[in-house]
Amino acid sequence: MRFTSETSSDGGVLEQVFLLNGVPGVLWTPRGVNGTRPLIAMGHGGGQNKKAPDILDRARRFVAECGFAVVAIDAPSHGDRPEHEEFTRIATEYEARLDAGEGLAAPIADFQTLVVRQMVPEWQSVLNAVQKLSHVGIGPVGYWGLSLGCVIGVPLIAAESRIRAAVLGLGGAEVPAETAARITVPVEFLVQWDDERVPRAQSLALFDAFASIEKSLHANPGKHGEIPAFEVDSTLRFFARHLG
Repeated sequence: MRFTSETSSDGGVLEQVFLLNGVPGVLWTPRGVNGTRPLIAMGHGGGQNKKAPDILDRARRFVAECGFAVVAIDAPSHGDRPEHEEFTRIATEYEARLDAGEGLAAPIADFQTLVVRQMVPEWQSVLNAVQKLSHVGIGPVGYWGLSLGCVIGVPLIAAESRIRAAVLGLGGAEVPAETAARITVPVEFLVQWDDERVPRAQSLALFDAFASIEKSLHANPGKHGEIPAFEVDSTLRFFARHLG
């Protein structure tokens, strides 16, 4: 892991941008404080990046209000990563089929193969490296991811025993039910009732597929990207309860 920049923001939050095996990421921690602490891995949405506004806002609040560490990385073909030919091809086909009202099974299957083959190992390598740092340590891990972050997060959570709680949402058919059924950790799941990209029935089916004994459904009116601000407070309480 090679750190490329380091800055501090109001509230005592240290931001360190890094590169690990070609994967660009950013780590937020309490400034000047060593010791083991909970770690939140955050997955950004499609077309966004590791420092998208919603990622930044939540990450800084996790650090300033809870004392957590937070890490985010760019997905292939996003942010500071070069274009990934296979990812871009799948995304282009998915959008074209979605606009045309055609079946999405083929691009979804291709994308899930790519997630399991490349993105899950990338995230696991990042968790390994970050938890070796003296200001993070080997504490409990949580995962937050909506939309694309949900699609990538479900296979990661299913494969990674360190993750003890997750906030997911804005996902549906893109995630295989058999993978979701391997998730048993507490889950908070967000649904936008008027989502124009993910049919409501698919979101509810994904929520139902989780095998978690503790899971809660947070459904709000509005379109895909219109998550109410109060859900950030709910996320903070959820992770503080399960990781803090």
